[in-house]
Amino acid sequence: MKHQPIPRLEVSHLVRDFQGQRVVDDVSIRVMPGQVTCLLGPSGCGKSTTLRIIAGVDRQDSGTLTVDGEVVSSDDIHLPPEARSVGLMFQDFALFPHLCVADNVGFGLSGSRKEKRARAHELLDRVGLLGDAGKFPHQLSGGEQQRVALARAIAPRPRVMLMDEPFSGLDNRLRDGIRDETLEVLKDEGTAVLLVTHEPEEAMRMADNIALMRGGKIVQQGAPYNVYNSPVDKAAAAFFSDINVIESTVQGALTETPFGQFLAPGVPNGGRVEIVIRPQHLRIDFDRNGQGPLPTPQDGTPARGTVQRARFMGAESLVEFRMDFDDVILRAKVPGVFMPKPGTVLWLSMRRDRCFVFPARD
Repeated sequence: MKHQPIPRLEVSHLVRDFQGQRVVDDVSIRVMPGQVTCLLGPSGCGKSTTLRIIAGVDRQDSGTLTVDGEVVSSDDIHLPPEARSVGLMFQDFALFPHLCVADNVGFGLSGSRKEKRARAHELLDRVGLLGDAGKFPHQLSGGEQQRVALARAIAPRPRVMLMDEPFSGLDNRLRDGIRDETLEVLKDEGTAVLLVTHEPEEAMRMADNIALMRGGKIVQQGAPYNVYNSPVDKAAAAFFSDINVIESTVQGALTETPFGQFLAPGVPNGGRVEIVIRPQHLRIDFDRNGQGPLPTPQDGTPARGTVQRARFMGAESLVEFRMDFDDVILRAKVPGVFMPKPGTVLWLSMRRDRCFVFPARD
């Protein structure tokens, strides 16, 4: 029988209460060697607390943490941070200002000075800063300091790297390049990475697996494609992008809307549902003497609306419509330049394979 690979990091049923409030609620995560898992969610949802517990600087009320199958924290075991083989990277690079770059990277390593210097130079070469080994942190740019912080974090060869919003202080022009370099180095080292961020774009760009967190709980986990395209609820869909929402009532597992019928299995008769679609998945058609395009199985029935305003966003245009039904406002994104004048009558269709139907929540 084939053995299942052991996760580099496994978090099982983690719980943490503060002053009677549950801030981490039954959190479970598995990260394999060389894998990047992103803990994604809004501020205050428990992401950083989870990270601090894994690092060993805080302790859970219940739950178990293992690294390569070895328990590092449970009800009766609590290894200190330095005994967990866990590296840390935060927003603040926390470089020592009085140490040169090479000594910053080698700080905390065991072995002779020669061995530490060799490891520091190896990693500085890896991040393209070997020529700056003798400089001090204040002589480096923010992006260069970030790379030094990365080299220092991986110098002890941690099996797990915990990263708490490590790129948020970087200029947007630098950020993508630094993120990609960081991932390449960590994957080459076989390090399991748990990254905390509140930015969906960063999670989608970096992660092999996303754990979406809300109110202390993980509400959905999976590959970025699956989490984005199969959201568990309206809030999950809205966290990744703007959404349009249409409300309707169910009869016989169907709901009737100006865009045609939608399936609503499991919702009782008279139950309210919310039909969610992202702006980029609305299809726009021109008005032909008061008529729109014919209905199709893929796009359903078109509905008429009037342009309120259009804005050019660079790679795409955002067009806002007031629909004839209920005066509801819908927004559509179109690649390139599309700037219809306010008052223009157009027709919108909703791609059935891109719509999500969720029971309405009060």
